[in-house]
Amino acid sequence: MQDIQEVFNDLQVAKKDMKEVRKEYKDILAQDAEYQVLLEKLNVIRETKKQHEFSAQNDMGTRWEKLEELKGEIKKLQEMISDIALTTIMDGETVEVRDEYDSLYEPNYNVSFKKVG
Repeated sequence: MQDIQEVFNDLQVAKKDMKEVRKEYKDILAQDAEYQVLLEKLNVIRETKKQHEFSAQNDMGTRWEKLEELKGEIKKLQEMISDIALTTIMDGETVEVRDEYDSLYEPNYNVSFKKVG
């Protein structure tokens, strides 16, 4: 198994390379006149889409408000289930849940690093 620092360094190099290639790609697109015209058309279409969505939301009234409330509730419940799962695992117990079709779900963990200081 590789050392975590070596893998982290490789990751940093790959991210730097990706950033450089992405910048080159954006520069090429910025010089393409036809692409710029397409971007302008796309912006007009997006604005029209937003107007239609806003109109539909207004037509829905309280049902749209309910959707927004449910989004917040779902986020809160997801945080709660994560906290419960972590606490359960730290207590040395197995974590699993089942849905109404008796399908088994196990937690999926992700580790990321955040720059400190």
